Amino acid sequence: MAHVRLFKHYIHLPFVILGLIDLVVMGFAFGLAVFFRFFGEVGFFLEHLYFVLPSIITFALFNLLVMIALGVHQSRVEEGMSGMMLRTIMAMILAIPVHGFAYFIADDWLWYLGSFGLLTSATVLAIFSLGIVRVLFFALVGKEAFKRRVLVLGAGHRARQLLEDLTTPFNRKGFTLDGFVPLPDEPIEVGDQHLINLPTSLHDYVLRHPVREIVVAVDDRRRGLPMEDLLECKMEGVSIIDGANFYERESRKVALEMISHGWLVFSDGFSVSSVYGAGKRTLDILAAGTLLLATFPIMILTALAIKLEDGFKAPVIYSQERVGLNNKVFKVHKFRSMITDAEKNGAVWAKKNDTRVTRVGEFIRKVRIDELPQIFNVLNGTMAFVGPRPERPVFVAQLSEKIPFYSERHRVKPGLTGWAQLCFAYADNEEDTREKLRYDLYYIKNQSLLLDLLVIIQTVEVVLFKKGSR
Repeated sequence: MAHVRLFKHYIHLPFVILGLIDLVVMGFAFGLAVFFRFFGEVGFFLEHLYFVLPSIITFALFNLLVMIALGVHQSRVEEGMSGMMLRTIMAMILAIPVHGFAYFIADDWLWYLGSFGLLTSATVLAIFSLGIVRVLFFALVGKEAFKRRVLVLGAGHRARQLLEDLTTPFNRKGFTLDGFVPLPDEPIEVGDQHLINLPTSLHDYVLRHPVREIVVAVDDRRRGLPMEDLLECKMEGVSIIDGANFYERESRKVALEMISHGWLVFSDGFSVSSVYGAGKRTLDILAAGTLLLATFPIMILTALAIKLEDGFKAPVIYSQERVGLNNKVFKVHKFRSMITDAEKNGAVWAKKNDTRVTRVGEFIRKVRIDELPQIFNVLNGTMAFVGPRPERPVFVAQLSEKIPFYSERHRVKPGLTGWAQLCFAYADNEEDTREKLRYDLYYIKNQSLLLDLLVIIQTVEVVLFKKGSR
């Protein structure tokens, strides 16, 4: 398998393995630094390993946590090894004060984290070690060690969508594509170079080629599927998966054009428990409270900057109606980033290089400071910390008529941050909104505390690298 599923969320297996390897390498690097600085003899070091081990584990875990927050492992796909290592260096530098805080809290247990010189040498050693290990790891992964060979049954519209959306370098991580097998009388929309004309049957092809998964992506199943043939493949240990589920697993979004109300009814997910509800609310309060304490001085400075630019009579906070849980309208609060009469002619989408944005507003939008007053929406329960971005009633009415399943995003509370915000840039038109809905539906379908935690952690990357801000 090229993916593991933890609490309903798909995680690419090589990244899980790489994260565990990173954990071991960083722990080893810290242990080696302690050995040379304080011990020097193997026997002496092993006798006192019990006292060193808590610091080793904390050093490795905290570094890994900051790496996840900065999207280090995923950056290998978009930015290459150099970009990945630059983010790693930044993450480990940012983690040094975190280690210092841990030492301050539990100095007796984490005594070795109290030495700045030791932390510096361990960090440098870890960075060099990670670079070497990752080069070796990706040399192995590059040989298709973790990828499944996939065959697609169907060559019509759904199959073409899979080909277009999932064979980009960013998405095609967990599989290699053998080709598409057209069904009789099915309109063919896939290029000839991708078609496979079976001389006999699917079963014979599977016996001759190491195919591990067959994706059923036919446009009309009423025309019939080769069920006996698929059953023979199933008995050979080949996984059979629906095209929409395959798309969801590989891209971490829902294929709007491939699903129906029936798919929503019979697919797994879209289920929450009272335990999850209580846990999510607790996480909301803890995350919002922590963010409020951490950013309160920034909020004060932002208010002063807005007053200095626009005058002391100008409003600092801008309240706006948004659609929330179960289509209920509520007031969302933001720092004002536009001129006071920005919407005198009615509501319009925010655009790139929007002339209505003030100088202070341009800056606070880029670093997401304008969103901070929404912390109070989280605390009063009208919003969650993680969820779909809340939209204005006028836009919701328009989009619900044009985009299928758009109203389903109001089955959960809107969020200060969310899966769609992490995975896609700012939406300022209908097509972008359609794409973000694919991610929102994935979150609603697979929501869990693990996914919420991942979103919260990786939101740090959005803020630091200005992804999706406008």
